[in-house]
Amino acid sequence: MKVILIDDERAMHLILKRMLAKLDEVEIMGSFTDTAAAFTYLDSHEADLIFVDISMPGESGLEFAARLRESGRGIRIVFITSHKEHALSAFEVYAFDYIVKPVIQERLHETVHRITAQIHLERAAEAGRETDLDKEVRISCLGGIELGSVRGIKTKWKSRKSAELLGYLLIHKGRLVSRARLIEDIFGDMPQKNAEIYLNTTVYQLRKLLDTYGLRQHLHSESNHYAFNCTGVNVDILSFEENARRMAVIDEANLEQAIELEQLYMGDLFGEEVYPWAWNEIERLSLMYSAFTRRLCAALLDMGDTNTARRLLLKLLKRNELDEEAHMLLMQTSALQNNKDALNRQYLQFADILQREIGISPSLEVKAFYAQLLSGLG
Repeated sequence: MKVILIDDERAMHLILKRMLAKLDEVEIMGSFTDTAAAFTYLDSHEADLIFVDISMPGESGLEFAARLRESGRGIRIVFITSHKEHALSAFEVYAFDYIVKPVIQERLHETVHRITAQIHLERAAEAGRETDLDKEVRISCLGGIELGSVRGIKTKWKSRKSAELLGYLLIHKGRLVSRARLIEDIFGDMPQKNAEIYLNTTVYQLRKLLDTYGLRQHLHSESNHYAFNCTGVNVDILSFEENARRMAVIDEANLEQAIELEQLYMGDLFGEEVYPWAWNEIERLSLMYSAFTRRLCAALLDMGDTNTARRLLLKLLKRNELDEEAHMLLMQTSALQNNKDALNRQYLQFADILQREIGISPSLEVKAFYAQLLSGLG
């Protein structure tokens, strides 16, 4: 990766060169004390990355970056500065990163590694050839939002907002969403002007990332509206919902497929990223998963696979210990295993949970079911 340095303090050239020298992938092509000389150099030389100070005599780093963008160059820019307050302006000119002095070596190396990985993906896509990256893309939203290849290579997000934007568009399943709604839901805690800027930057970041996987055209914009076209893209939430609805009845013919589908649900929608705009969708998919897994467990018990059913039922109860149907299926599992002690423990445990959490006893249906199972064991 070809790198140039721009800083009016020659001491910073020495510091950055020493830190970057430890990275084999970096080749420092030149260092400059003013942006004019750097811009002239770029007229006849290539660079992949520019480290530039913001506050310099004459043209500032921000002005240089804006001029570079206007010239059509897509070179990545990382700002090195002593001033935190320039962060918003930095991302207006599509900076890749913003590092505050004093520069920490680990922080610098992390940025370079992210850029190296992104360049690798872009070059593989542009060359139209297979490298270690399979062209089939997988987008995962269950248990956390990830974008990567089917071979397990995962993308490191440029920003949390670009991941959030993709998630937002995915749950709208190709429907157009207005800029105003995106700003309100994703950037609603910002002043309007800042929100507009951040949305533009986030769309740019997401489009660049999708481009590395050949998905740029899937991010559609029209008359201040945006949408993500999911056609031909492997998206786990869409696969889960489609197949869960299709398998209203689970039997021997589709049992293996049903077990694989349950394993696809790695966790709730977006995992630990609890976006307020996604609460209803998180709950809806969670309920769909619980209902599907209960159907699967009932089918497993019908076929005599009590061990798999028990494992899945315990997993369900970790998610919701008040799930009455899951408790009943677990009692049935103990009865099918001729384990009277386990059956009694399961019933008493459920009764204790109900009393402790909501102050009620098991329903008449549960009591009758428990009595029936007990009588069957003699």
